[in-house]
Amino acid sequence: MRDNETEVTAAGIARLAGVGRAAVSNWRRRHGDFPQPVGGTETSPTFSLGEVEDWLRRQGKLAEVPLRERVWQQLAGHPEGPVTALVHAGCVLLLVRDRPTVWQEASAGSDTRLAELLPTALEQVLTPRFGALHRPAVPTSAHLLPSAPLLRGVAALAAEQGAPQAYEFLLGRHLDANPRQYTLTPADPAALMAELAGTARVVLDPACGTGALLGAVAPVPGQQLHGQDSDPALAALTALRLALHTRADVRTAVGDSLRADAFDTLAADAVLCHPPFNERNWGHEELAYDPRWEYGFPARTESELAWVQHALARLKDGGTAVLLMPPAAASRRSGRRIRADLLRRGALRAVIALPAGTAPPYNIPLHLWLLRRPDRGRPHPELLVVDAGAAVAEGRGGPDWQAVRSTVLDAWRPFARESGTPEVPGVSRSVPVIELLDDDVDLAPARHLPPPVPGGGVEALPALRARLDETLRLTAELAPPVTDPVEQTRWPLTTVGELARAGALVMRSGGQGPHARVLTDHDVLAGTGPSGTLPDSGEEPVLVAEGDVVVPVLGGGTAARVIDRDTAGAALGRNLVLLRPDAAALDAWFLAGFLRGTANNRQASSYASTATRLDVRRLQLPRLPPERQRRYGERFRALAAFEDTLRLAGRLGEDLVRGLHDGLTDGTLPPD
Repeated sequence: MRDNETEVTAAGIARLAGVGRAAVSNWRRRHGDFPQPVGGTETSPTFSLGEVEDWLRRQGKLAEVPLRERVWQQLAGHPEGPVTALVHAGCVLLLVRDRPTVWQEASAGSDTRLAELLPTALEQVLTPRFGALHRPAVPTSAHLLPSAPLLRGVAALAAEQGAPQAYEFLLGRHLDANPRQYTLTPADPAALMAELAGTARVVLDPACGTGALLGAVAPVPGQQLHGQDSDPALAALTALRLALHTRADVRTAVGDSLRADAFDTLAADAVLCHPPFNERNWGHEELAYDPRWEYGFPARTESELAWVQHALARLKDGGTAVLLMPPAAASRRSGRRIRADLLRRGALRAVIALPAGTAPPYNIPLHLWLLRRPDRGRPHPELLVVDAGAAVAEGRGGPDWQAVRSTVLDAWRPFARESGTPEVPGVSRSVPVIELLDDDVDLAPARHLPPPVPGGGVEALPALRARLDETLRLTAELAPPVTDPVEQTRWPLTTVGELARAGALVMRSGGQGPHARVLTDHDVLAGTGPSGTLPDSGEEPVLVAEGDVVVPVLGGGTAARVIDRDTAGAALGRNLVLLRPDAAALDAWFLAGFLRGTANNRQASSYASTATRLDVRRLQLPRLPPERQRRYGERFRALAAFEDTLRLAGRLGEDLVRGLHDGLTDGTLPPD
């Protein structure tokens, strides 16, 4: 293998060939001419990408390496690491976009000539774009030479997709492959934070990470985007990402914003920040007399309140800051004096509780703090508290972001205009500051909201009772008749795998993205609508169609759902298998009904540790003529309608019981 040639793992080989990792292991055992490892470890070896591609082509297992996959493998296996490769790729994409003729001239010769010409060409692009003080470091010829094949591939990918899209694909794939290495701000909360900040010409993110918050800001003429991060690689990636996606002036700096603020004279219109949480070593000792602590010196355990005051210090009068905060920052006793002063002086304007699953750490419901740099006007006498947790969709797909956004903005916009907003029980309220200035200064929204009124309050309980009565009556009517059993019928059987091979159905697995409506395994089990989301994996999602049958593969349950018109068009989520029957050969309800048999699921399930996994290909169903299939299908469809009505009756009954309990306990219903 040549020095500095790109290496690829067994998982990468499987991606190239479109097979599973087990197939790669089999090839290594069965074929003596399979390329030998060139690096890695005994349990996780790496191979030469060029040698692997040659072998796959000779074996007829690879006709043409997809360009996106080849470029990704070159980046992931770069000898200096994927982050260095991303920086080189971003620099060249700027050159390709802004000075294509310079790139064409430099890339016309050998890799050595390309590496020699690029530093000068890149300097001519990077310096005007970022300024001499804030531009990413220009790589030397020696550093660029190993990247030459990658850079040619990146340029080809840009010609195919566009420079911004090519970089977003590579960066997104890298972030997805290293989830523990970065604390990311997902696109939905980033967009909400930017919308709450409003139109802004000068924007700062003092802990910019990969630039998600700055990238979400709405563009305006003459815009300036400033970012700082203690990781030099992240600062460079943010600069390149923003430069490829916007025409704004981009200025990024390296360093800890609390200890070494690179923008100490900035007066920003808006500050957006997702600061590090629960840091003890944030500079408590050396920053004791820093002028930024206008509202009090933060305790060692209150690093988030240091970031809050840093954001306020970098705003112009009347400017807005939006910070993503841990919920503990709203109630820890060590921060109560600073919270009290933020309220008294009108700096803190709103505290918004988001649903769990918004951003890392995903298991707790984070808060948004909205702050305004006080101007000469009278301090605002009220604080807006919002609990958007009620907007969580049923299921494990994450929050319903359209509902979250509407809940938050419907409360914030009238409050921002008039310092007041209509009270919505359980959701939002304008709280007089004087009510909050007690011994705890606890700003957790749930503590200051009247309880939500289920189903419209006690006034709606008679209608709820009537609807439950009607549903129970319908349930009784739909209850299927049970006839006397007969001697067990022995049918000739086939399997889903055999039907797929015969072309009677198409079988697909879910989990690719992105898509706005994603059907999750929990949705299938609970009989609810699509509630999930999927990250951008660079693949096209599998969309369900009316008449498809969807089967969950984890958990050991017996479930199969026939897709109706309302669910059609959603993307297939993880841990689901789609079966698309040929209507001429296979009735969808017949298929779904027999797949739900308990004995059928038991014989097709395997067990690993505490998890149960269903092998859908092994599920059995009888070989029956179409007319006989339709008769079974009609019975299974009736059972599904009965099951749906039972679910509805259960939900209505829970609402009625909760409403009666609340009415009796709050005094709005008499006991008799």
